[in-house]
Amino acid sequence: MKLVIAIVQDEDSKEVLQSLTDENYGVTKLATTGGFLKSGNTTLMVGVEEEKVQSVVNIIKKICKKRKEILATPTTSNGSESGYMQHYPIQINVGGATIFVIDVDQFIKI
Repeated sequence: MKLVIAIVQDEDSKEVLQSLTDENYGVTKLATTGGFLKSGNTTLMVGVEEEKVQSVVNIIKKICKKRKEILATPTTSNGSESGYMQHYPIQINVGGATIFVIDVDQFIKI
């Protein structure tokens, strides 16, 4: 047995959760916060047999695409805290998913 841990953007989480449950996978959902931009993430845990791991990964991969967003970063005009604040837009990549597949030594359902 394997445990698939997938960290996905909040924006993708509902669709991933729905697709996994439609395919009869049991999913545990945890609300988490990412380190980059302190953005909201969802961590999904799915326990599956080894031969079903790729199917779970494919569902996640189909939904969680990388996309570009514009973020306005504040910058002072004279380089000091007391200077005039200007916001410069920068383009960043968001989305996608981080997936871990872990061996499960024991699975107990009570």
